[in-house]
Amino acid sequence: MTGTPTAAIFRLDRFRIPESARAEFLHRVRETHRLLRRQPGFVRDLLLESPLPGDYFTLVTMVEWQSAGALESARAVVTARHERDNFNPRTLMARLGIEASLGSFTELDN
Repeated sequence: MTGTPTAAIFRLDRFRIPESARAEFLHRVRETHRLLRRQPGFVRDLLLESPLPGDYFTLVTMVEWQSAGALESARAVVTARHERDNFNPRTLMARLGIEASLGSFTELDN
C-alpha cells in the first residue's frame, strides 16, 4: 500500500448478508463501531446498505483513521475485546452465511 505512515487510512469492508442474519450481524457491527469511535485517531465512520435480489442485502462499513498506526492500535483493542468476550467474527459469519471482502485503502492524489 502506498502513502505515508501518517496519511489518513480508510478501512472499507463489504458484506453480503442474508436477511435472516440481519439483526444479529448489525448488532455486532454497531457494537464494534461504538468501540472504534472511542479510539485515538478515529475520524469518522459510515454504515451503508443496499438491497440485493432475493433475501440478501449488502452492508458496507467505512472507518477513516488519522493514520495506519491509529488503525493498528484500534484493531488491537477490538481483537482484545473479542478475545475477552470469547467472540470470533469469522465463526459468526460462517454460521450466518455472510460473505465478506475486507480491506484498507489510502486516498489517491487528485
